[in-house]
Amino acid sequence: MCHGPAHLVGYVHCDTAVNGTDVPFPFCAQNGAGATAAEWYTYTPSQDHSITITTDLATNVGDDTRFHVYTGGCTGLVCVAGDDDSGAGNLSVATFNVMQGTTYWIAFDNRWSSTGFDFQLIEQPPVFVPVSFHQQSIGLLGYANCVVDMNDDQLDDVVGVGRTLININHQQGLGGFVAHDVTTDSADFIPTWSLCAGDLDGNGANDLLYAGGSGVTFMMSDPDATAFTEVSGPEYVFCQRSNMVDINSDGNLDAFVCHDVDPNVYYMNDGNGNLTFIQGGLGDTPDGGNYGSIWIDYDNDHDVDLFIAKCRGGMVAAAVDQLHRNNGDGTFTEVAALMNLADYQQSWSAAWADYDNDGDLDILIGASSFTNGGHKLMRNDGSTFTNITPGSGFDTFTGTTNEWTTHDFNNDGYADVLGGGDMMMNNGDLTFTQVNVDPGNGPIGDLNNDGFLDVLNGTTMHLNDGNDNNWLRVHTVGTVSNKNGIGARVEVTSALGTQIRDIKSGDGFRHMSSLMAHFGLGADTQVDQVTVYWPSGLVNVVQNPSINGVLTVEESISTAVSEPVAAPSLTLYPNPAEDHLYLQGNFGPAGAVFSVLDIAGKRVLGGAIMNDRLDISTLSAGTSVLRIAAQGRTVQQRFSKR
Repeated sequence: MCHGPAHLVGYVHCDTAVNGTDVPFPFCAQNGAGATAAEWYTYTPSQDHSITITTDLATNVGDDTRFHVYTGGCTGLVCVAGDDDSGAGNLSVATFNVMQGTTYWIAFDNRWSSTGFDFQLIEQPPVFVPVSFHQQSIGLLGYANCVVDMNDDQLDDVVGVGRTLININHQQGLGGFVAHDVTTDSADFIPTWSLCAGDLDGNGANDLLYAGGSGVTFMMSDPDATAFTEVSGPEYVFCQRSNMVDINSDGNLDAFVCHDVDPNVYYMNDGNGNLTFIQGGLGDTPDGGNYGSIWIDYDNDHDVDLFIAKCRGGMVAAAVDQLHRNNGDGTFTEVAALMNLADYQQSWSAAWADYDNDGDLDILIGASSFTNGGHKLMRNDGSTFTNITPGSGFDTFTGTTNEWTTHDFNNDGYADVLGGGDMMMNNGDLTFTQVNVDPGNGPIGDLNNDGFLDVLNGTTMHLNDGNDNNWLRVHTVGTVSNKNGIGARVEVTSALGTQIRDIKSGDGFRHMSSLMAHFGLGADTQVDQVTVYWPSGLVNVVQNPSINGVLTVEESISTAVSEPVAAPSLTLYPNPAEDHLYLQGNFGPAGAVFSVLDIAGKRVLGGAIMNDRLDISTLSAGTSVLRIAAQGRTVQQRFSKR
């Protein structure tokens, strides 16, 4: 092991071969195992800094370097940073913050070359970044595009699949992973295009769907996720995005697959282990172009709707994005043009979130190329979507990708967007700030149980460095609805306001991310209420849950029969009202959740009812609807404000 000076700064000449015998582990840079030697240095800053370590120097042109940075010492190395190939050619560079008095261990290995090289360590003033990541390799086999809890322990696992193998890395919380390889019958189709997960048979363990270039394979798990049964259909499907979702709201999880060259297909689950193949009815343009499907509740009626981001480009039918509104009776109506979402740009996926926390889902339609237009940020205004791209940050964002996903990465209570090799951080006012981060794209979940969302990219975990913000993760367990609660709407109310998440299987274009709903809370130290609207129509409310952990909400309905429950009733007065509206009737207990909807159905006010009185001073004059959900019941009443 080669130890440098205690204060290693500036230009370091290191032309001796990389031949130290202590090979670094864990790997903090991309591209996994393969090194047989390393050179080590230590660095202890005299004050807080942002530092850059780089081999991207003129003297190193043609070299191929990789390095890892740790704290913790030889017996307990913890990754801080690292890089392989971010510099010119195959050189490496990384910038990160360091703390005064902490010793950092820097290891250059011979993963690609044992040739000597020069490097620089440059000290700069500390730089505030809203989110940062460090890298750690994970032993992963096959297609590495799935992060999901496979054994129902509320910890996100990492899954890789091959034709005859499922490699599950079971998370042990802060203690890393334990790998478990399951040999399977040969899959007729492997997930060359996408993968999704969910408990199709309700046995408590998640099954997998492989969306291949010419067909669909299901891998059905036993209750312990220790064995899988292969089921493939004979139908030709040029798969793109795949999802699991309860299409007909019968409590059974179905599967949906975008077809690139023909009408889309879906597999209806009868609840007895039978999946019936159906083609057509949800995206029927004859020449396909169906790429990024995502199932969300855009109109707040508590059933799932379908958006399809189209590809192909040009002014042709196949290229127009589609929005299929769920009519609530097992049928769907295509309403993209009506809702101002029938766009022609090249887009393989779209990121849906309540970006302004006003109670409904907005959409970022991310471009995969600028051939037929750029990114579009569309605000949900109830009766339509309004293009608010100018001035949002997406009008000047030049990154393109097939993968657009949205999660709260810095736990400030606002959903950010990952795409195009950068992260667009939500400023909370429908504007976004571009931050260069290294994860790229991949499935997302909490891979070290620290409450901050991480990104898997190939065999490299990009672990979120976190901050002081609080958080809550909600694990939904369906009983009347499907076991995962896929299609449920989760609302979390705290001093920040009310945030919403939809539970969905299949996010972005290719990957499968965590099925748990993740909420950042900023500086809030308590959550007032969590409300889950289940696909069955049931509603569960949890008051004052603990934060900075996982809250499991199981779908339930009261079975008490000792006293009859009176039918819900609600009287509002005065009506019309001025600044306050008073409530009277059998509408639920104190703390029941309320929403005020304008005449277009847009949520304009919400929270918990206290003292049977609502402050409506911020509402505009006109007619509105008060909707209250409590104890599995919903009651609503119109009122007017002067």
